[in-house]
Amino acid sequence: MIEQDMRDRIIAAPETLLEDQDVMRALVSANERAMGSNIVDLRGIAMERLETRLDRLEDTHRSVIAAAYENLAGTNQVHRAILQMLDPLTFEDFLKSLSGQVMQTLRVDCARLVLESVQNTDDPALRKLGEVLYVAEPGFIADYIAGGRNVSLRPVTLRQVVPASDALYGDRAGWIRSEALLRLDFGKGRLPGMLVLGAEDPHQFKPTQGTDLLAFFAGVFERTMRRWLS
Repeated sequence: MIEQDMRDRIIAAPETLLEDQDVMRALVSANERAMGSNIVDLRGIAMERLETRLDRLEDTHRSVIAAAYENLAGTNQVHRAILQMLDPLTFEDFLKSLSGQVMQTLRVDCARLVLESVQNTDDPALRKLGEVLYVAEPGFIADYIAGGRNVSLRPVTLRQVVPASDALYGDRAGWIRSEALLRLDFGKGRLPGMLVLGAEDPHQFKPTQGTDLLAFFAGVFERTMRRWLS
């Protein structure tokens, strides 16, 4: 027999039992045992299948919400980096911002701006601009993105990689494990550029990730660079 106090509470609020899945499963199992093994409860089977579908829907719902929050956080992150990138009034300050605030906001461990040039890449004036600027010979960007393979070049390339040399990253090459390569178009008659974002985390940039936000960032970046190159 059920104790009177528990019985009164159940009668007063029966919905508490209906909302508790473990209690309801125990009651259904007890009912099936009482009916005997020669009776098939089709309603119980249908309810189990509905519960399984509901669990899957709830998991999907949680995944969609988590992805939405992640996308919103990524959008805000890129927007903050763009505002920081637009603040500098000189090219030197622009490069310092790229290797400072912008890099920290994007949560990357290394940033490099690659510019192709037919002029002397060892010009002392270029070295004064800091290590964030890397001046290379024409064709370097396409070769670096392709990595010796015959592939079509995309505006944004995400990959997990161990740098083959320290030419681009310098002394940081030893711990870079993933990178984002953003191709830059500076306009007709100008050689291309590339913004490289390197990360120690091998899972920060992967080929399966979306590139819309980084493509938008690259679009703003190359338009800002045209101002400095004009």
